[in-house]
Amino acid sequence: MLRTSAARLPGKEALVHGDRRLTYDDAWSATGGIAQGLRKAGIERGDRIGIYLDASIEQSLSMFAISRAGGAYVPINGVLFPDQVGHIATDCRMRGLVTSAQKLESIAPILGGIPSLEYLIVTGSDGATVPSDITLPIHSFEAFASKPSSGPEPEASISKDLAAILYTSGSTGKPKGVMLSHANIMAGATIVSTYLEITENERILAVLPFSFDAGMNQIMTAFQQGATCVLKPFVFAREIVTALRDEKITGLAGVPTLWSLLTQPSSSLHKSAYPHLRYITNTGGAMPQDVLAALRKMLPTTNVFLMYGLTEAFRSTYLPPSELDRRPTSMGKAIPDTEIILVDSDGRRCGPGETGELVHRGPTVSMGYWGQPELTAERLRPNPFVPRELGNDEKVCYSGDLVRMDEDGFLYFVGRRDNMIKSSGFRISPTEVEEVLFQSGRVQMAAVIGVPDAVLGQTITAFVVPAEGNSLDEEALRSHCAEKMPPYMTPKVFEILERMPRTSSGKVDYPALRRRVGL
Repeated sequence: MLRTSAARLPGKEALVHGDRRLTYDDAWSATGGIAQGLRKAGIERGDRIGIYLDASIEQSLSMFAISRAGGAYVPINGVLFPDQVGHIATDCRMRGLVTSAQKLESIAPILGGIPSLEYLIVTGSDGATVPSDITLPIHSFEAFASKPSSGPEPEASISKDLAAILYTSGSTGKPKGVMLSHANIMAGATIVSTYLEITENERILAVLPFSFDAGMNQIMTAFQQGATCVLKPFVFAREIVTALRDEKITGLAGVPTLWSLLTQPSSSLHKSAYPHLRYITNTGGAMPQDVLAALRKMLPTTNVFLMYGLTEAFRSTYLPPSELDRRPTSMGKAIPDTEIILVDSDGRRCGPGETGELVHRGPTVSMGYWGQPELTAERLRPNPFVPRELGNDEKVCYSGDLVRMDEDGFLYFVGRRDNMIKSSGFRISPTEVEEVLFQSGRVQMAAVIGVPDAVLGQTITAFVVPAEGNSLDEEALRSHCAEKMPPYMTPKVFEILERMPRTSSGKVDYPALRRRVGL
């Protein structure tokens, strides 16, 4: 993708980070030098090379350079702690690691516990003091990037080869590595570019981490189409608002927590017009209806695409903006070149109105979990509806998500198979309860879990973060729920938090909430 765009649009702006701006020709040249340096450091085809950096041009170039050198990149969220980095590196038998001089100091104590690690590529290492207990060879990222590539390119990977491993948290246990092939990544970029109509004219604001599949797709779609990717790490909503305006951003992807932040009064999103902002997309969870309404009011000329996906199969469905008024709570229909099947507990296809597990079929189904064949076999199974004559070597992804379909074929999320709450004999979707909490206008964030109860089976516990300027009245919130839901759905316990725990990709960290109540 980078090679093609560099040949077609060499002087086009490819990457922006703060005051730094690289053209496609710059990016192609730098990745060539880095790839050549990696080969001299000892990379072999298929080696896993970690990237432990904050959002930066160096992080972006590393993914393409590692691929160009024949390796598989492993993006590690820059906010993870050393022990978490150590788990990922040890689990995938990482051979090399790209990091910064600052982060190297923090992870130095755990490097000796990674037996597979043979070398480091460090940014900002010139003049930096290397911790004395590091014995691994250290190479300068800048020195690699500045040298022109010479000699033949290494043996090319093919579409079925491992391209990347993305580590994703589960409901229990340590993060597991989802293996993506080059074909998976290319298909994801092509499919998203198709239904979002992304062209070389886009300026895409990348705020989600590249260790998150939707975040990585921002740069992949940009580079495939020859568009510009603007990298924007942020702390406050106003930083995103400023970037939207100053960089004339045309596309932005986010998760519900981001949209909630942007629609708070302090974000100033409502104070400006954004004539260039053609679309925004939501993934990583259902967008609360009041937040959706606020966004549509603040961004009247911007198309809103609601999407659903999972790391193991990337993106599964999307709802076109034309359907928002009629079906604002729908996940939409299958993305291009993909089939979505709903299967009940007996393995039968579900009809309209029936709830079943979402099964994803298409070119973005991953290669499975690194080093976990049993877990892979549980999630990726033979297609149950393939005619016998065709054989059955195709794998489809069983999502674990419960979904229903309406008469027109539009899909609606019901809940996770392992997150559904059963109380007083009723099965309850946490998402449905959360939506009612958001409708109160009193909360900025809400998350609901079931807590074991000897009488009820489970009691509904709601964790809420008050909206800005709102001193949350628990009884008023309880009364609101009682007006909107039957008694069995109304939370029995409310816990008010200053800050909602989140995963490294910005989603609500439900396992952390369960741990708070001893689960």
